[in-house]
Amino acid sequence: MPSSNLQLEDQLQKHFGYNAFRPLQREIIEHVLDGKDAVVLMPTGGGKSICYQLPAITLEGLTLVISPLIALMKDQVQSLQANGISAAFLNSSLSSAEEQSIRQELEAGAIKLLYVSPERLFAANFLDYLKQLNIQLFAIDEAHCVSSWGHHFRPEYKKLSILKDVFPTIPVVALTATADKAVRSDIGQLLHLIQPKLFLASFDRPNLSLAVLPGRKKWIQILRIVKRYADQSGIIYCSSRAATESIAEKLQKSGVKALAYHAGLASDVRDKAQDDFIQGNTDVICATVAFGMGIDKADVRFVIHHNMPGNMESYYQEIGRAGRDGKPAETVLFYSYRDVQTQMGFIENVDDATYKEIQLAKLNRMQEYSEAQVCRRKILMTYFSERTEADCGNCDVCENPPQYFDGTLLAQIALSAVARTRERVSVTTLIDILKGTRSATVRENQFELIKTFGAGTRTTAFAWQLFLQQFIQQGILEIDYKENYNLKLTSLSRSILFDGKRVSLVTPQTIKERLEKQKEIAAPVLKDVEVDVSLYDKLRELRKEFAQKIGKPAFVVFSDVSLKDMCAKLPTNRLEFLEVNGVGEHKADLYATEFLKVIEENSPRKKEKGDTYLATWELFQQGKDITEIAKDRSLKETTVFSHLAKLLVEGYDIDIHVFVSEKEQQQITEAVATLGEGDALKPYFDHLKGAIDYGKIRMMLAHLQKTRTKATANPDESGQVSLL
Repeated sequence: MPSSNLQLEDQLQKHFGYNAFRPLQREIIEHVLDGKDAVVLMPTGGGKSICYQLPAITLEGLTLVISPLIALMKDQVQSLQANGISAAFLNSSLSSAEEQSIRQELEAGAIKLLYVSPERLFAANFLDYLKQLNIQLFAIDEAHCVSSWGHHFRPEYKKLSILKDVFPTIPVVALTATADKAVRSDIGQLLHLIQPKLFLASFDRPNLSLAVLPGRKKWIQILRIVKRYADQSGIIYCSSRAATESIAEKLQKSGVKALAYHAGLASDVRDKAQDDFIQGNTDVICATVAFGMGIDKADVRFVIHHNMPGNMESYYQEIGRAGRDGKPAETVLFYSYRDVQTQMGFIENVDDATYKEIQLAKLNRMQEYSEAQVCRRKILMTYFSERTEADCGNCDVCENPPQYFDGTLLAQIALSAVARTRERVSVTTLIDILKGTRSATVRENQFELIKTFGAGTRTTAFAWQLFLQQFIQQGILEIDYKENYNLKLTSLSRSILFDGKRVSLVTPQTIKERLEKQKEIAAPVLKDVEVDVSLYDKLRELRKEFAQKIGKPAFVVFSDVSLKDMCAKLPTNRLEFLEVNGVGEHKADLYATEFLKVIEENSPRKKEKGDTYLATWELFQQGKDITEIAKDRSLKETTVFSHLAKLLVEGYDIDIHVFVSEKEQQQITEAVATLGEGDALKPYFDHLKGAIDYGKIRMMLAHLQKTRTKATANPDESGQVSLL
């Protein structure tokens, strides 16, 4: 061990400005300096980088760091250089001259840490080049990427085992912030590490509050949270690029210093957004999930998930970017079943059947977390195999707890069955055993012979499903992903079986009521309205005719709610018809013409649309944006867009640039040229791959219609009519 190892605290203070090590850092550093391999699992913000950066300074030669992201390398190198530590990276962003200069410094021994990507490591002759250098340590960051059980599996990471094959005497430290039990066991094995020691830091972040909210009226709630932390830092994670830009734009109009960040932006724009956020020139970043990797910003006061992530690892890593200074920070996840469907769509595009199955299982756990009625921090910690018995008191469930009952006997019955199957049973098969169902799997394994077969017949299969979920969430059972998703007993389950530990459960009825309430909150609210009976009857007759034509029940055409909404809104054109509750593009294509005709012929009054349009116009002239107008008038934002679009066509002075950028105008115009003209918005939305929202498309179509009308009335000298 180098003698400088005795003054590690001095090195820490000198180079990084810290007075003391965080938990496990010193032990890891000493282990690495002893020349031994290590697997380090340390949550985001826990100080993983110090675990190889300080040894790199202490050791006489070079430390090679394998990192998956160019942006991450750049941030790390800049931070090290700012601390007076010689560091560099080699990647595709460098010119030939810059790379040659770095190689000369490496050969002269002037660089302590070199960052490279896995791809660069396997580039032609690079491994041979490394043999010429005095390498003393390998550090593999984001090591969970090596495992197909991980959430960010990268096949090239598996090839990193060659490091230990080519350099068997050089220690390797593999680090990650997110790895469940299955991934942890893979890392050392797949990287060919020699008897690696596992260092597992606590996943508990008690300063972070945890909340899950229904995915309705997100903007109002987001603005409320952001305003609560005025002039403080926050991150809003979105699943689409369009959403990052839309939310950032709305925040800007609301007086918030906000920027968008996603892979579709030019690199200099992304870099500036990131730098502005780190320096405090921007308060809120609206970003896709790539943002935040390696960013050392301690004072992030909130993290909002606009959409549910696809797995617990991603979620934990992203909320971990809040409150690194140890002060209270807020995390909010907006959840709707649409997010589940979106994530399932992503997974369905995966070719590898095994990997797809793994990701679906992880998505299921994420969904269960979002719908859970037990302490959310407990769920997170048990997911990463860290046991905790006490509820946190700092999540939405703890702050508004459900009614519990003593479920000890139920737990003992289930745990006994798992034990008697020698932990070779999945959730589905366990329910079959408890219910006394002789399924194929039960008969094949002779599980019908165990003593607890049929011991839970008085409890419904649905209730058992919910109870088993709670057992898993509380750490009473755990799922072994690598062993056919079989259930495994834990130290806590043994305490329940043998030491008389009690178990509290939430009743299925309570869970059902809470979920129904959540769905109710998330559902669109349609106020009861007085309708003209004559018009309503005419619409019902028309609906009946269409139903008979297609041989389907009447509600398949339109529900009674939709017909009542037609009577209330009295739409006069296709765009307004699309505003009716339950009317989508497809139904508008099929039925708009006939239903609009009946409404026009049988309207109890000529609805003064001008009044409602002018009310929108007056608010727009006052400088209010779409969101503010919709809130003031209790309208949907899409309705406000339709008002302004109609006013634009009718000649009102509305600057299209307020809503649609020059680039977006060009894209929509090209889409119209490709698809032809039409009232339906969805074909254009799909053609543009969702990059431009419906409101902007509607405004641009109105602008084109107005321009076309003017051009028809006043053709140019050639007699031609142009769209722009």
